Amino acid sequence: MIEAIKLWNEPNNLSHWDFEIDPKWRQFAAMVQQSSEAIRRLVPDLPIVLGGISPIDPNFIRLLRSYGTLEAVDAVAVHGFPLDWNHWKIDEWPAKIGEIEEVAQLPVWVAEVGVSTFGADEVQVFGLQRTLELLRNWSERVYWYSLLDLPPSWGATTRHKESEGSSYYRHFHMGLIRADGTPKPALQHFDPAFGICQWFHFGDNRLAFAVDWLRRLGIRRLRTGISWADWHRPGAVAWFDQQMEMLQDFDVTITLCFTPPSRGQRACHTSPPLDLGEFAEFATQVVTRYVLPERDHLAAGAIRHSSSK
Repeated sequence: MIEAIKLWNEPNNLSHWDFEIDPKWRQFAAMVQQSSEAIRRLVPDLPIVLGGISPIDPNFIRLLRSYGTLEAVDAVAVHGFPLDWNHWKIDEWPAKIGEIEEVAQLPVWVAEVGVSTFGADEVQVFGLQRTLELLRNWSERVYWYSLLDLPPSWGATTRHKESEGSSYYRHFHMGLIRADGTPKPALQHFDPAFGICQWFHFGDNRLAFAVDWLRRLGIRRLRTGISWADWHRPGAVAWFDQQMEMLQDFDVTITLCFTPPSRGQRACHTSPPLDLGEFAEFATQVVTRYVLPERDHLAAGAIRHSSSK
């Protein structure tokens, strides 16, 4: 079932939000607040998560707090990759979470943490084990990124692509399972106390394979996404219906993000929308289609159980 909605992905990262258009994130803040209000009208108790920021920057959270944005969410999410991209050491994880907790005064979810095998499989084994030690008691939600490697024929969602050098190619080796389907050494050390963050592309032929592995690993919590840009594709609803049906046995956090090029101030998924309310309408459609039916089903089951006593 869907246990939370996460609004956007890495909004303080130029690869995911165009702050050349929105340099003070005022449009982003308004979009989050409008979307939160729309969701709460439908399901007041559904947790809404801001996220997930990358880099982990308390000043960004202070800025959003000044706009009143934190009043619209129940938790703040962070993403961290100290062994691959960040300029801090892995042992700083508790301090990084503490910085955000102090500013936000909200629970902090680690919505993405992972280690690439770009350099060596052993680095991922160490990183997984040390991350579990550091974060086990520091955050109520930790999602390992990711289960599957990105296929080499696909593109990673970054701004400058191959010109980023090894930073770009690390994106393709974040999984616990290689693109050819074979497990990496770190898989045997994975603890299902962690959740998994696994993005599925539109029409992703790896979905059934991933679900099978999630079950074999005993995973309960999964973070994935529904792309607003993909929602505008032909056949989108049928695809997302299939995705959500296959994930219904997990506790799922759904990330809503990525602007359809036709709806952006620029023709790019990073752009603020022309009409901020359209993202709120998209969030409403997702909640209406995938959250409300679950709630109705659970309520009906509770009534049947009560009447059978």
